[in-house]
Amino acid sequence: MSLDAGMLAVARVRRVRESDSRIGLQSALAEYRVTQGRVDVLRERLAAAGGFSSGSAAEFQVLRHALAALGDVLIAAESELDSSQMISGAALVRWQDDKARLSAIELLLERRTAARRTAAARREARDLDDIAAQRWLRARDEAAAHAGTEAGR
Repeated sequence: MSLDAGMLAVARVRRVRESDSRIGLQSALAEYRVTQGRVDVLRERLAAAGGFSSGSAAEFQVLRHALAALGDVLIAAESELDSSQMISGAALVRWQDDKARLSAIELLLERRTAARRTAAARREARDLDDIAAQRWLRARDEAAAHAGTEAGR
């Protein structure tokens, strides 16, 4: 079992949450763009409608009602745009939070891996030092033993 099995599980959950919130943000931004386009079209239609220059009173009333209805639709669309903007803002905050949490877990995992590598390198260096010291002692003992046998002759 991995030393970081629990942390890896947390990282998987955080990745899924970050992905879900990113998809939610993309969806909210797409909805915002659609709503903004609708508001822009309505504003253009209202601006292009122009004023009443001539005609009967009935034509004036029809134009007035049509412009009032278009204005009501524009007000509703602008309200929807405001709501869409708030939803997009909340989705952005949520995604940033999920992304930060995922980054924190990934950084912790990287640090743990680096710490284990450092500890393994220290153990290896210590073991190599021990081996070198043992070889040096053996060589010294062999040299001393060889010198003792040479002196005894």
